[in-house]
Amino acid sequence: MGIEKIDENLAQAAYTESEGRRSYTVPCAGFDLYGVFYDESRGRFMRLDGDVADRVSEGVSFLSKHTSGGRLRFATDSATVSISVSYDSLDQMPHMPLTGSAGFALLEKTGRTYKTVHVFRPHHTSENGYTGEVTLPEARRREFVLYFPLYNGVSNLTVHLDKNASLYPPERYRDVLPILYYGASIDQGGCASRPDCSYPAILSKWNDIDFINLGFSGNAKGEPLMAEYLTGIDCSLCFIAYDGNAPTPQFLEDTHYAFYEIYRRARKDVPVVFMSIPSFDNYNRTAERREVILRSYRRARESGDRNVYFLDGETLYGPKDREICTVEGIHPNDLGFYRIAEHIYKLYGEIDEVFL
Repeated sequence: MGIEKIDENLAQAAYTESEGRRSYTVPCAGFDLYGVFYDESRGRFMRLDGDVADRVSEGVSFLSKHTSGGRLRFATDSATVSISVSYDSLDQMPHMPLTGSAGFALLEKTGRTYKTVHVFRPHHTSENGYTGEVTLPEARRREFVLYFPLYNGVSNLTVHLDKNASLYPPERYRDVLPILYYGASIDQGGCASRPDCSYPAILSKWNDIDFINLGFSGNAKGEPLMAEYLTGIDCSLCFIAYDGNAPTPQFLEDTHYAFYEIYRRARKDVPVVFMSIPSFDNYNRTAERREVILRSYRRARESGDRNVYFLDGETLYGPKDREICTVEGIHPNDLGFYRIAEHIYKLYGEIDEVFL
């Protein structure tokens, strides 16, 4: 019996070797994948079961292929790290940089401190994939976290390391179940400049807890099927923030508490956080939507649920320089995401110190 049969951390990662480097096609041993999984039948990374996504809506089906929240953790002493990325198309937007929508951010992790090493980014003409490389100052063991794109699909990812470099078992997140985020475009990460600058990613860097991002830009409608799907995910906390995608306040009224009820019937002990959209200055009927969420919150509390919480979106950017927290009055830039994360982190501490 080989040692890899006893301890999977010592399994030899499969690679191909050429031009003085070793190439590892993900998923493979030595590289831990979080927030997404590789669907062999569909030939791509997914963040939601594809069959479920197809049944929810055409929009959710399309966005389930976007890799927001995906991360790859690995440890190596390679002096160079490069990646090769393949996808069906390059999704470009006029209000979000490709570094965030389609780029990969490589961060070095030391304890609970993250340092940006490099952002691999496509050219605007890179329709089906790209390659990128970074050379480090010296060859020494480092813990890396590679963040996947927020608004692009990925059908293939290969990591290239120096020929003589070693792979080590990567660190894992703290022994706390992932935090689950369900919401709209802001929650998916629009319009962060890097994949690690969405508020779920920022919070994960602060508390070293894994997370699952199920934000669906323009297509989170509080469907019962989606609520049922969430109940099947083991998590330490569930975050519900889809009001920005409700066509009308009445639509939100008709779906919001019902969505919560489906989830709560199956997951009786998981803390649930409701958050209203933060774009109060420019978004139509935001106050009306907040009142709907407040009614859900109060109704849940009156029914005896002491494990439900509310975050007022109007407070999330703070009073000072609110106008520079978004790119176009709706979607946060990096400053906006940072301020949102600060408020959520404070609430997480009030819920349970385990989230700090």
